[in-house]
Amino acid sequence: MNSFVVVIIYHPEPDDFKRTTWAQFLKSHWNVFCAVDFFSVELLTTRGLIRYMVLFVMDIATRKVQIAGIHSNPNGDWMKQVARNLTDSEEGFLKGKRFLILDRDPLFTKAFKEILKEGGVTPVPTAVAAPMMNAHAERFVRAVKYEGLNKLILTNEAQLRYVLDEYLDYYHHERIHKGLGRIIEPRSEFGAVSGEIVCVERLGGLLKSYHRKAG
Repeated sequence: MNSFVVVIIYHPEPDDFKRTTWAQFLKSHWNVFCAVDFFSVELLTTRGLIRYMVLFVMDIATRKVQIAGIHSNPNGDWMKQVARNLTDSEEGFLKGKRFLILDRDPLFTKAFKEILKEGGVTPVPTAVAAPMMNAHAERFVRAVKYEGLNKLILTNEAQLRYVLDEYLDYYHHERIHKGLGRIIEPRSEFGAVSGEIVCVERLGGLLKSYHRKAG
């Protein structure tokens, strides 16, 4: 009776083989990536609580943020106009970008995504229940709420817009970002290595930053 020996040859992965994580992939390509997301703010108006939705977009590489729109009842037509604004060939925030990370919110409609594609930007939906795929945007939401909005009672849209404008000035020009290890766009009048230290206050002292005044 003949016998057979089956030999299984196993080829191990190279020792230096590593699976690329989403964070590693994003960091190596983030010059062409932006992210977009919503957060909600409740205003205490004469008609009671009204929820406003704030849509913002972020440049992943620089962490720069732009408020793309504020609306109490955003709909498909409003979102299409936002997409046109973002992909404007002259002043659109997405100029020169190739990909836009977004979640599966139904407001990111097919028409919204088609306008992005026509502008040369490919939408990149996050996986289901995977907020870390849009972690930079999530961190901005946490920061703007914890450092500002959660500590204020706002009564109208104009107040909301003012607070967001003030926060973005602070966020871009005065606040140190741990992920970057620096201020995004330091003001020219600050940044000296020696000299008088001045305190810059915003929103009645709610936001404070300290800088050395340039000579």
